Amino acid sequence: MRRPVPIIPAPGQESVWDYPRPPRVEPVAERVTIRLGGALIADTRDAVRVLETSHPPVYYLPLADFVPGALVDAPGSSFCEFKGAARYFDVRGGETVREGAAWNYPHPSSGFESLTERIAVYAGPMDECTVGGEVVVPQPGGFYGGWVTSSVVGPFKGVPGSLGW
Repeated sequence: MRRPVPIIPAPGQESVWDYPRPPRVEPVAERVTIRLGGALIADTRDAVRVLETSHPPVYYLPLADFVPGALVDAPGSSFCEFKGAARYFDVRGGETVREGAAWNYPHPSSGFESLTERIAVYAGPMDECTVGGEVVVPQPGGFYGGWVTSSVVGPFKGVPGSLGW
């Protein structure tokens, strides 16, 4: 499959095609929030984002910034060639439970140690995820966990036909 033609970013935007591979982790200055079941389940100004070619950023929030009981160990695991072995969590807010909707790397690979004790959440199953007050859109396709904001342009991995990118 041919590599897609990247969208040219406007001032103040980033192209996901300028992100590195292997990925880079960087701090986020903006406030990041997650709501589920009508409840605010996470609120932080201490998030980091992982930037990888063709993917919108994946935001990782400190475990300590989730309300107690919002994360419950779930079955399943996966492996990332860069970050290592992931474990999964069910996410709870109000009376709502989203199974396997969050993950982390309890013992990340070298270079990704800053992800220890941080959790990433799929935006799609949540009521709302925000970065700097902007409601995010989930990365297309349902497999990847990127959060799309107006500050990033694609095309994004996950759209139909992007498996070979």
